[in-house]
Amino acid sequence: MGDSLTECMEIFSQDGVQLKTAQASFVNYLNLVGTLYITEYANSNCRRCLEWKPNDVTVDSDVQDQEWAVVNTVQKRSRTYSESLPPDSTIKPKLLKVNFVDIKSFKTSNKNRQLTLFDGKSEIMCCFMFQHGNCDYLITVLRGMLKTIPAKRDKHLFIVIHDESLEAAQLDKSFAELNIFQDPPPTLWKLVKSFHDRPYETTLETFAKVTDYVYRSPEQRDIDDDQRELLHRSLTEYASSHSQGDYEVIAKVPELPERKDYPRGRPLSAEQWKNLQNHEGKIEDVEQIKLMIFRGGVAPNLRYEVWKYLLDYFPWNSTQAERQKLLCEKNDEYYNMKLQWKRMTKVQEDNFSDYRERKNLIEKDVNRTDRTMDFYAGDNNPNLQLLYDILMTYIMYNFDLGYVQGMSDLLSPILHLLKNEVDAFWCFVGFMNKISSNFDIDQAGMKEQLQNLHTLLGFIEPQLVNYLDKHDSGNMFFCFRWLLVWFKRELSYDDVMRLWEVLWTGLPCENFHLLVCVAILETEKQALMENNYGFTEILKHINDLCGKLDVAAVLVKAEGIFHQIKEAEHLTDNIRMILGLPLVGVQQCPEEILSTSPDSPDEDLYERVYDSMQHVMT
Repeated sequence: MGDSLTECMEIFSQDGVQLKTAQASFVNYLNLVGTLYITEYANSNCRRCLEWKPNDVTVDSDVQDQEWAVVNTVQKRSRTYSESLPPDSTIKPKLLKVNFVDIKSFKTSNKNRQLTLFDGKSEIMCCFMFQHGNCDYLITVLRGMLKTIPAKRDKHLFIVIHDESLEAAQLDKSFAELNIFQDPPPTLWKLVKSFHDRPYETTLETFAKVTDYVYRSPEQRDIDDDQRELLHRSLTEYASSHSQGDYEVIAKVPELPERKDYPRGRPLSAEQWKNLQNHEGKIEDVEQIKLMIFRGGVAPNLRYEVWKYLLDYFPWNSTQAERQKLLCEKNDEYYNMKLQWKRMTKVQEDNFSDYRERKNLIEKDVNRTDRTMDFYAGDNNPNLQLLYDILMTYIMYNFDLGYVQGMSDLLSPILHLLKNEVDAFWCFVGFMNKISSNFDIDQAGMKEQLQNLHTLLGFIEPQLVNYLDKHDSGNMFFCFRWLLVWFKRELSYDDVMRLWEVLWTGLPCENFHLLVCVAILETEKQALMENNYGFTEILKHINDLCGKLDVAAVLVKAEGIFHQIKEAEHLTDNIRMILGLPLVGVQQCPEEILSTSPDSPDEDLYERVYDSMQHVMT
């Protein structure tokens, strides 16, 4: 039985994708981790497919970088194991393949870490969980390859419009009625797709003109000579615009709206915390508490309790009785895992190289973590032993991630505050769940954050980004430590706690920590540019900021930047995606806006909390 070769092109790939749901023939592969591909086959009815393979299947590929990567070469790939089986074989297949034409809709959930495909009959075709980051890039690719429209009632659900469908005909008819430049629907679709996929390839002036044209009534859609010239000039001048990396610097920079100040409020007090709980100890208004924490942090004497909610140890909707039961369950679970490594024999350890290497790394890191603090100072300090035990137990809790240098920095303040081994462990687990992509073995999560930081900074300070690009600093590597451990080594313990609890609220947008970085870099812009610093000097200057940052001032500026970006007329979908804002084209009914907009849980509530805090301060 020979192995026939199938010519295909792997367009995208990402590892660390877990199969959660699939047809019955794949039941043996549920919960296994593998690689997800988008492939294109030549001379085949199944032209484009989404394919998943468990990690034990070897695929010939020249792509070594596990980021989303475009592959421009067509390569020969061996027929998969399942395709080589005889018709009567009872062995389960190891390749899950979904033809694009069979996908009728898809939905994201769990903060875009889960993707579900549907067959159009409300039946789930398959479901994937993304363990390294999320599926944002995959969704962007799918929406670029497929015609999609967002569902009116669910902004996370996308309906696929196939060319032969009634919806496609209606869509083409709608485009035809626009009668833009007399282009047929397919050409117009490519134009719209180009604006969506590559916003920097057209000037913002052009986009504004097209948008204005689309919203005109039919009798107003005659385009004049000046507008034609503007469109032609914008598209042709792009070729001569300066290019550096993924960011395009265009000669005319649109103006940003005026930035407003959002002064910080008072920390959440014990009295406020108590008043927002009912007689069973259940939080009655979670969003208001989160907003109050975002605006002013948490009073130091209340952190011991509130952090357990912010780090998902305690469910926000739990009662006092439910929390007591949970404490007992988590206590037993922790010590069961701890016994697993405590009882490991020397022979087992000698035969377990990954475990041995992680253990050695933890020993080294614990002995140099915050040793200048009284809590961790001195020889034979029992708190160091607690730090070590928690990190060793985390290895047993998360075998895939294990231990990576920098995790001890994240655990240290938590243990220092809680002073309880079990509580500190589960709060650390919650923190790691929020930022585990920082510690990807291929650093894909960190690369993505640095790229997103470059994009956000370019939107606010294009002059600074252009300077960094020209001085070999456009990779933003000088911010690596900021992002890896969330400013742990730049700030005092008190300031770290204040910053972390604000960021843990998830407000006012996704990736707010990147706007904190933007705020700091904007403040340092003059020093970097006037001194004509290169990469080495920039790195030294950034490291020298340790202990000099004013957290309150940085948060005020970062919040102002968020609202400035949000109100900008030239806001692109790329920026919207980074911050979790609604993408262009997502239509919402007026009654849905408050309940579905990810800008904030409730914009009116945000303003009420802000106003009330200002009243208290005055």
